[in-house]
Amino acid sequence: MDAFFASVEQRDRPELRGKPVLVGGSPKGRGVVAAASYESRVFGCRSAMPMRTAVRLCPHAEIVRPRFSRYREISSQVMSIFRDVSPLVEPLSVDEAFIDISHRVDAGDMPAEVAQWIRQRVRQDTALTVSCGVATSKSVAKIASDQHKPDGLTVVAPGDEAAFLAPLPISDLWGVGPKTADRLRNAGIETIGQLAERPLPWLIDRFGSRGEFFWQLARGIDEREISRDRETKSISSEITFAEDVGDAERLRAVVREQSAGVANRLVEHGFRARTVQVKLRLSDFTTFTRQRTLSDPTNDAARIERTAQDLLDEQLSPSRRFRLIGVGVAGLEHQGVAAQLSLFDQSGESALEPPQSAARRARQRVVDEAVSELNQKYGGDIVHFGPTPTSGESR
Repeated sequence: MDAFFASVEQRDRPELRGKPVLVGGSPKGRGVVAAASYESRVFGCRSAMPMRTAVRLCPHAEIVRPRFSRYREISSQVMSIFRDVSPLVEPLSVDEAFIDISHRVDAGDMPAEVAQWIRQRVRQDTALTVSCGVATSKSVAKIASDQHKPDGLTVVAPGDEAAFLAPLPISDLWGVGPKTADRLRNAGIETIGQLAERPLPWLIDRFGSRGEFFWQLARGIDEREISRDRETKSISSEITFAEDVGDAERLRAVVREQSAGVANRLVEHGFRARTVQVKLRLSDFTTFTRQRTLSDPTNDAARIERTAQDLLDEQLSPSRRFRLIGVGVAGLEHQGVAAQLSLFDQSGESALEPPQSAARRARQRVVDEAVSELNQKYGGDIVHFGPTPTSGESR
């Protein structure tokens, strides 16, 4: 989908059409841009950018609070259209998916005609645009879908994969981020074709197993199959930064936005989660996940955020820069399932004595549910908890 969140807002609010729109948090706090309309991108605005930076670049932009439940509603409608084409649909995110149409092609359908039908149907049913890439593999199709945005269609015929990829910048290749792209450019590799010409041992020597992965993708070789929808076992939100980020406040702001989105999805689908996870990828592509199991399941944004922020803080250091960050929850339970309280809460304090501990948790749960309801109704993190006061401060 093209600038999905921003496009939905422009569709639902005609007064925003043709104007630069930034979807995200407030520039007065630690808000982050969740989506930037194409009108704002000409000024340098982009997703994952601090909102205050985006506003400096485009002072006349319209700032809109995200409405995640609305975006998921439209996403469900779009994914349903995809499944009308093929049962083999692999969503990558709320606004992007792979569709295996090989059975349609085997039956005589032309790939370009199938893609064109998808584009027309999405426009007809949602008044939004989608850009399609058609190819024999995931990676080539994904790159093709970005070539003529917005509202584009790019078809790469079988056998033309390497030729299509060859002139494209090395940064277009799946998995090649800014740091890796800089290393490749320093070695004289500017395009995907130049990477494909390098000997495989040369790449493995410099990038390990990723070197072989890059080498195959540069030749259009990608044998990964479509992974069909499975029962929901976890919910997550993650983002890969355009540039590695080391600023702690920016990372915390992203965690806040992601926690709110994850909590909204839990509420919408009637789930509570027992485990909160934070996924991190360093600038050298080292990827790891840290998680914490809660004393009882929750769908509260504030509680999820507090836990995620604690997990993030444990990994922060002045020397670390992050390429990707994500917040997720697992151990999902339907809200109707009775929750058994733990004997000990997260602080290790007994749930049975002293008596005021259980009362405090009960009061906190009422507050958490009220905050979650407000955030669900009005979007984003319109209400959130401030820093915990120290012992000398007024409560």
